[in-house]
Amino acid sequence: MKAIILSLLLVLTAAFAAPSQAHAQEPLRIIIDEGVIEPLPFAVPTFQPETAEAAQLASDLARVVSDDLTGTGLFREIPASAFISTVSDFNAPLQYADWKAINAQALITGAVAVTGDQVTVKFRLYDVFSGAELGNGLQFAGTTDAWRRMAHKVADAVYSRITGEGGYFDSRVVYVSETGPKDDRRKRLAIMDYDGANVQYLTDSAAIVLAPRFSPTGDRVLYTSYESGFPRIYVLDIGSVQRRVLESAEGTMSFAPRFSPSGQTVVFSLTQGGNTDIYTMDIASGASVRLTNTPAIETAPSFSPDGTRIVFESDRSGSQQLYIMPVTGGEAQRISFGEGRYGTPVWSPRGDLVAFTKQNKGRFHIGVMRLDGSEERLLTASFLDEGPTWAPNGRVIMFARETQGAGGSSSLYSVDISGRNLRPVRTPEGASDPSWSPLQQ
Repeated sequence: MKAIILSLLLVLTAAFAAPSQAHAQEPLRIIIDEGVIEPLPFAVPTFQPETAEAAQLASDLARVVSDDLTGTGLFREIPASAFISTVSDFNAPLQYADWKAINAQALITGAVAVTGDQVTVKFRLYDVFSGAELGNGLQFAGTTDAWRRMAHKVADAVYSRITGEGGYFDSRVVYVSETGPKDDRRKRLAIMDYDGANVQYLTDSAAIVLAPRFSPTGDRVLYTSYESGFPRIYVLDIGSVQRRVLESAEGTMSFAPRFSPSGQTVVFSLTQGGNTDIYTMDIASGASVRLTNTPAIETAPSFSPDGTRIVFESDRSGSQQLYIMPVTGGEAQRISFGEGRYGTPVWSPRGDLVAFTKQNKGRFHIGVMRLDGSEERLLTASFLDEGPTWAPNGRVIMFARETQGAGGSSSLYSVDISGRNLRPVRTPEGASDPSWSPLQQ
């Protein structure tokens, strides 16, 4: 697979900035909390083509920006049919009264130019009711093949300026693509944009593959493959699609890998002699360190963002529960105490929460809790929800949901950490085991 190369030029330039204006009120802002949020109404007139070749891209870019924002559940697009005026000139003064009249609180304008295979996108964000621009204009430049990334960059900038938090649209998801019936499921690794676009396949379906996990820089993926007949861990370079096995002792099975925040170490489970424990491995040297040593099954480890601790699942107490231990091993603290069984813990990129899968009374849930186990909150419920993964900003979780019965299939969904805005994520085939990348560079 040929990597998409994109040169993004973030230019904070006075050439695109509107004259400074004093705000007549507090700046436009969405405060994200646990209460009910009324989506903020916004308008995105079709971006202006500055060259003849840019007409279609200008329309497509504006549509992706709108879809990104609307998909969060925090924004509501005002349809073009309601517009009183349009924005025919990117540099012309705005008719704020026309946008106030249709209750547009935020207005996004843009302009697009295409020269050969290069595209340049400019945009501005306006607080309509205060009659001022929010921040300065931005410009992004890259190849026409990467136009969706530029749209996601625009949406990330808008989201960040209005919410005060980091965006997550310019990111990717690696997952297991599934085809065939439940009793003969074919699986291969796939990668896509966060919204399901630009799907590419990283492996074939000759062997079962499980649990792909992104590196902190988003350029590599760890996963488990059964191509040797036993589970073994591989590390794959996304750009070249070259891979290598992480060697483990003969007669062992290794699985459930994750990168450390530095990307230089892997934490994983290893089964030897019928016992499953957690190990770390230095990727460069292959040297391993055993972190747990109990008769229990201990697996699904995940590093804290600062790399000092590991959360994992264990049945050492008699049932599947969540524990946190130092990165060097040693005494572990149990953090799950509710009814049912807990598994697949994943530390939030913010460091404040752990997401997990919970099974209780015949139902599966995706949930979150504080690091001491307090404030447990179940976000979903179904026949089978499992395998949470965090968006780069720690505000949204993606997971796999499988439907019941012999003809059931698996697909991806996302939900925000308050339990609102449950949404399907489109994929060409069935999908499971998602892993969200960091924001792309």
